[in-house]
Amino acid sequence: MRRKDREIPKEDALRAADKCPYAVLCLIGPDGGPYGVPVNLARDGEIVYFHSAMKGTKTDCMRRDSRVCLTCVGDMRITGEEYTTKYESAILKGRASEVTDKEEKVRALRTLCEKYAPEHMDKFQETVEKSLGGTAVWRVDISEVTGKRNK
Repeated sequence: MRRKDREIPKEDALRAADKCPYAVLCLIGPDGGPYGVPVNLARDGEIVYFHSAMKGTKTDCMRRDSRVCLTCVGDMRITGEEYTTKYESAILKGRASEVTDKEEKVRALRTLCEKYAPEHMDKFQETVEKSLGGTAVWRVDISEVTGKRNK
């Protein structure tokens, strides 16, 4: 990291990832070039979960090459008078794998819903029963974490 003065500890970087409203999932695209797509994510320890459609470019990419990078930015605000941006960010690297175990899949979806729709958890079980078969869930086993902050 070039700006060592802005580097934050791993635990702070993981908290920044937890707070970010979405992340950009970076993959190796169909033509071998970069491919990035926004995803909702939720973390459980050293694992990050996100959901997707059962088919599509994103799933094709991860099935072909499981190496991924998630870029998370939170608490961002532009301070024009200082000609800078205040932020905290985290980059999580790892390997993605599709969750096929039903219990883990439901647990991952619960973790996502608790983050993004906590006020609607009373309908979780009913909703997950209807949509489980048509929803893919992916996990990223985190192998590397870096973070920066400019406050």
